[in-house]
Amino acid sequence: MAPPISAAAAAFLARSHRPFIDGRFVDAAGEGLPVDDSATGEIVARVPESGPQLVDLAVRAARAALDGPWGSMRPVDRQRLMLKLADLVEADADLLAEIESIENGKSLGVAKMLSAGGTVDWLRYYAGWATKIEGSTFQVSIPVPPGAKHHAMTVMEPVGVVGAIVPWNFPLLIGTWKIAPALAAGCTVVLKPPHETPLGLLRLAELIEAAGFPPGVVNIVPGSGAVTGEALINHPGIDKLTFTGSTTIGKRVGHAAVDRVARFTLELGSKSPMILLSDMEDGIEPLLAGLGMFFNQGQVCTSAARILIEKPIYERTLARLAEIADGMTLGAGRDEGAQINPLVSAKHRHSVMGYVERSLAAGAEQISGTRTVPAKGHYVAPTILHNVSHDMEIVREEVFGPVVAAMPVADLDEAIRVANDTRYGLSASIWTRDMGKAMTAIHALKAGTVWVNSHNTLDAAAPFGGFKQSGIGREHGRAALEGYLETKTVIMRYA
Repeated sequence: MAPPISAAAAAFLARSHRPFIDGRFVDAAGEGLPVDDSATGEIVARVPESGPQLVDLAVRAARAALDGPWGSMRPVDRQRLMLKLADLVEADADLLAEIESIENGKSLGVAKMLSAGGTVDWLRYYAGWATKIEGSTFQVSIPVPPGAKHHAMTVMEPVGVVGAIVPWNFPLLIGTWKIAPALAAGCTVVLKPPHETPLGLLRLAELIEAAGFPPGVVNIVPGSGAVTGEALINHPGIDKLTFTGSTTIGKRVGHAAVDRVARFTLELGSKSPMILLSDMEDGIEPLLAGLGMFFNQGQVCTSAARILIEKPIYERTLARLAEIADGMTLGAGRDEGAQINPLVSAKHRHSVMGYVERSLAAGAEQISGTRTVPAKGHYVAPTILHNVSHDMEIVREEVFGPVVAAMPVADLDEAIRVANDTRYGLSASIWTRDMGKAMTAIHALKAGTVWVNSHNTLDAAAPFGGFKQSGIGREHGRAALEGYLETKTVIMRYA
């Protein structure tokens, strides 16, 4: 039995949920897309779909705010509004966390620490950047007209209206990863939440309104990718697209941007390797499983999906990891004792189980995850597969669930070759007490983030993004801010 939903969350779920456009919630036609409680499968809310007309209204509102009060606002005043919003999110953290735990399935503790707490951290981090955007002056050697003197400088300006699309695994936090640097740079935003998990971002819209942002600065347009997403990525009024999600959809977003030469940032799929060398720290297996392999039920773009274990420790490490996986308790996100929570939807559970079934049919061996799961809710037991080959689907494709493939490797050189044998390159980790081997791996691994004796850890100041088909551009830090700015060169002849 899933623990009951709190009175505050139940009251929020029972309300009308509508698109947030031009500083107010507006009506939308249709019955609305269902949002279910991942722990029970029961529908808890419906959210209307924002069609092309509403997307157009949102883009126009964003443009008006950019050309109006927001565009003329002092950086320090943008900073104050962002800090006020961070304070409101912090005060509302319990409700925001419970909303995301219900609609996504994740642990309430994770939702409070990362989804709500991370939103506060990212807002405050980028609020500080609002007053620190700077250009530069430089010497030039312009020969005409003879004897003339010139002064040259760069001016940084907001890229304009940003269209943002975020995934369902961490919708509030990843939405903030896009909203916060955009606001710091002086942009305005039209954001499409995932249709499976739109409620937390609609609650954020209420807090944006309460913080006193001018109408149109941030607009939230819920709906499906096929309707709302297509309208957003193809709208001629969008100056930059930023997308987090699958590589397949990311390519579609990138093509739409290139067709009209809009700017774009893509954070896409992964098949992240975790390299375990023989000299790794003793007793570290619970951290490997909890932080790297099965964190958030594997519904993390950087999840350790390929476990590459040096042969001398392969059998015992695999046995210990399987023991840990089969000992992890299953339950609703709001169950404090549960270590593995439900997946986001019945559709996604079916997809994850399909990967497992096809892998077994292809000859893989399942050494954990065969136990019975709760009948209600979208559960998949943490699963480890081995006896897999490099060309198997389970090794090549992103599953995005609590399913990992383990493979033995002879040494670090083979581990690096296998780790890089993928079209993805978002992240990787190496676990060793030999810093020489760690440094070798850091330089050899083709991934945007490399962890040493850690996995799935991020910070607002540390750039994040992928090599190869894992994306283009970076989130976080100064690097993300630069993606929301245009550089204008100014050359003046003064004599």
